[in-house]
Amino acid sequence: MARGNEQRGGGDRRDRRDRPQEERAESDIVEKLVHINRVAATVKGGRRFSFAALMVVGDQKGRVGFGHGKAREVPEAIRKATEEAKKSMIRVPLRESRTLHHDGNGRWGAGKVMVRAAPPGTGVIAGGPMRAVLETLGVQDVVGKSSGSSNPYNMVRATFEALKVQSSPRQIAAKRGKKVGDIMGRRNDGASAPDAIEG
Repeated sequence: MARGNEQRGGGDRRDRRDRPQEERAESDIVEKLVHINRVAATVKGGRRFSFAALMVVGDQKGRVGFGHGKAREVPEAIRKATEEAKKSMIRVPLRESRTLHHDGNGRWGAGKVMVRAAPPGTGVIAGGPMRAVLETLGVQDVVGKSSGSSNPYNMVRATFEALKVQSSPRQIAAKRGKKVGDIMGRRNDGASAPDAIEG
């Protein structure tokens, strides 16, 4: 009996050692509730209500994901949506850890969005579901515009489509077999051309 208790005690100590690392990993992830919808199903004897939640999660360092869950109670729907969002996280390259590398367009169904890189101090200029996605991603300066459906599910998916096409100079250079300096030099030359014309 004593030996069994020792083994159980050792297992508890090992669990306690592992727990802080898990809590730290969870604490790095920011969760945002984008939308919650009450759904009524008409059954014999009345109507049965359930809830659908849309969640966005991210580490504010370039990783973000979304998920949706359905349940009879709101907390359970949120929990399901959060778990799905954590499983579907994607990595988006950020420039200077504050903005996007280039402009992007995304479309999902009738939802159409546009995201643009912005200079320091701009802030997150976007509304509703787009803002939740960009803030959990960790973008500090960006301009977003939705020109299609205002359905939050379509807007979130369209925003993710716009983010998936983002690529860093390092990725472009590796794909073309060139150096990052060549890519960056060409972009800087192109950026300075309009200023020269305006001057």
